[in-house]
Amino acid sequence: MEKPQKTAAELFAAQALATQVKKELTENILPYWINRMCRSDEGFLGRIDGMENPDPSAPVGNIMTARMLWTFASAYRLFKDQAYLDMALKAKNFIISRFYDPEYGGTYWSLNPDGSPLDTKKQIYAIAFTIYGLAELNRATGDGQALEYAIKLFNSIEDHSFDNEKDGYFEAFTRTWEPIEDMRLSDKDANESKTMNTHLHVLEAYTCLFRVWKNGLLEERLRNLIQIFENRILGQDGHLKLFFDDDWNCGYDIVSYGHDIEASWLIHEAALVLGDADVLSRIEALVPHIAAAAGEGFTPEGGMIYERNGADGHIDADRHWWVQAETVVGYFNLWDHLGSQEGLENALACWDFIKASLIDRENGEWHWSLRADGTVNREDDKAGFWKCPYHNGRMCMEIVERLK
Repeated sequence: MEKPQKTAAELFAAQALATQVKKELTENILPYWINRMCRSDEGFLGRIDGMENPDPSAPVGNIMTARMLWTFASAYRLFKDQAYLDMALKAKNFIISRFYDPEYGGTYWSLNPDGSPLDTKKQIYAIAFTIYGLAELNRATGDGQALEYAIKLFNSIEDHSFDNEKDGYFEAFTRTWEPIEDMRLSDKDANESKTMNTHLHVLEAYTCLFRVWKNGLLEERLRNLIQIFENRILGQDGHLKLFFDDDWNCGYDIVSYGHDIEASWLIHEAALVLGDADVLSRIEALVPHIAAAAGEGFTPEGGMIYERNGADGHIDADRHWWVQAETVVGYFNLWDHLGSQEGLENALACWDFIKASLIDRENGEWHWSLRADGTVNREDDKAGFWKCPYHNGRMCMEIVERLK
């Protein structure tokens, strides 16, 4: 499907947005990670708290490192700044030398500050992000080692995590790929064997890998992941169901607005990269439906709230940094590909909210969230295990690249 024609006023507003987010990326987000998160040795600091205090005792997460790899590889692909390539290579080398398990394959969940293994479980979510980063580095530079390890990790996921009987991917395993009792990504998640979140980021990783490696099994699995979202994960109301047992039963009534809006464009991207016209036609019919469901959490001041738990009626109205970043991309995607003027207006409104509420212009990067009471959250990390430059960095790069 060809992109719809845009008015001069729309293009002017979108170009102004691109100029602003490029400046935010190159002058505020990326320098923070280059200047604050690198250790003098081969590795990275594990955490900076919300009050800007470095924590040299913090563990170093696979997810953070893989997301840094993706972010700086993508930034180098777009801007050709050697400092970005240096950071991407530092992350790649650290992953291969420290996180990759040479005996059993896959990657460790976390490391001690000295780079030795801490938690050696195999969490598929983290392995998927590692594929994502390595594939993007190959896309940016042709790095053969990065592609080699991305393929190794793809094979590990397919060999150990894919459910050949009931479809989909299991969450987590021990170091030796045995079943593990606690499969959760974090304490806030349900301890179920299959989750939306892991499938979304396997989809994301396989989409990136398919850009650079046109493998038959990978194509089959990417197509299958899109169908899993269509047939298993997406509810009739347009919201994503979050947690499932082996048989794809979901006993939870939880809405994650950030994941809804993020999925609306990531599934679309997967269909575009797959290149099957029939699949793309089906998905482009679903994209506005998913985004409209997410819009239930979009506030008048331009922010997207975090979560609603239908079981107890609780609403978490905090505006998290990553949810706002994905909201900008999701709404911009509606305008970019489907011609929605409201999508552009919402993207611009959310960017204005981010500028007013989340960007730290004194120290760099973004705060974790704006609380429901309107105060800035400085209790959660500024950088660390979960707080990475991937969501906000990717938002900036998506806007810039779509308008090049």
